[in-house]
Amino acid sequence: MKYALINGVIYTENEVLRDYAVLIDGEQIAVLIPQNELPAEIEVIDLQGKNLTAGFIDLQLNGCGGVMFNDQTSVETLEIMQATNLKSGCTSFLPTFITAPDEDIKKAIAVMRDYLAKHHNQALGLHLEGPYLSREKKGVHREEYIREITPEMKDFLCENADVICKLTVAAENPTINYLADFIDAGILVSIGHSNADYATAKRAFRQGAGFATHLHNAMSPISSGRAMGVVGAVLDSDVYTGVIVDGVHVDFANVRLDKQIKGDKLCIITDSLAAAGADASLQSFTFVGKPIYVKDGRCFDANGTIAGASITMMESVKNAVEFVGIPLAEALRMANLYPARAIGMADKFGSIKAGKVANLAIFDGNYQVHATVLNGHWQAHSVA
Repeated sequence: MKYALINGVIYTENEVLRDYAVLIDGEQIAVLIPQNELPAEIEVIDLQGKNLTAGFIDLQLNGCGGVMFNDQTSVETLEIMQATNLKSGCTSFLPTFITAPDEDIKKAIAVMRDYLAKHHNQALGLHLEGPYLSREKKGVHREEYIREITPEMKDFLCENADVICKLTVAAENPTINYLADFIDAGILVSIGHSNADYATAKRAFRQGAGFATHLHNAMSPISSGRAMGVVGAVLDSDVYTGVIVDGVHVDFANVRLDKQIKGDKLCIITDSLAAAGADASLQSFTFVGKPIYVKDGRCFDANGTIAGASITMMESVKNAVEFVGIPLAEALRMANLYPARAIGMADKFGSIKAGKVANLAIFDGNYQVHATVLNGHWQAHSVA
């Protein structure tokens, strides 16, 4: 399988190119060359002036397309999530499994292993968001399941680190004492759902925690000039962080300030639930056995607590451009290159570059995704 994408506006890692072609050979990007240098015998797909970028990478996705990974923990659920993602230009993601009993976590890890054996370069590994969190900042996580890790479970997670990409831990939960063990095993430790003070959070970052989970949400805020909280520690540390750009979880003005401070360490995430990419008639679903309601694009529990988002990656990019004021080229990097760097996979994903996996998204000026390329395979999408 060898073909070229032509007549597109190509967003590479550092440039915006016109009159260039992206040559795909098998599963990889072979080369970017001027269109007039393409061999005459190469099959071409004409993008008719549409935008071409590396596929998005969502580092926090609980569910979409009407399904939730916590409540329907199966390979089939992950396949539905992947198919839904593609319609919004997201070619890779971290399935996120939140606070639950140990046996459920073990099942999620086993399912992730089965999925990775069947599919590659799509779901890239599991994100365990909890259960080693703060009760004060639990959000919709069920308090009865929040706990300190046992030595046995710590060993189990480290033994399965090949399928666990990221682990969210509260900086004040005693589980943080195993930070070095997780890092040595190859798990990215993220600070989140944490009510820690600035000094405690900073200590975790100095000791190797490399990410922060959904900035501003479920973490102690900058509450005064003297109390910086976890938010202050994130902004004052050289770590990656995800931010939800739906205008519900974080004010767009806050995202603008975050971007000024964090630069290329700020990643767009969705933290979405079953409602994302689902039929508009979906009004409720369950999340770890708890009813979640959907109204006007918001997901919330019976107490009114925000329970994840209902936004797609492409909608997030659009918001970043139109409401935050971030240039399109940079908003795209926040959705593909920076997430790839955050999880140590930028050698394979995140930008259009020779030798990388051919996971790509094609969209128009109205942010409508017309096609994706997954492992080199072209797939057209219907546009309303």
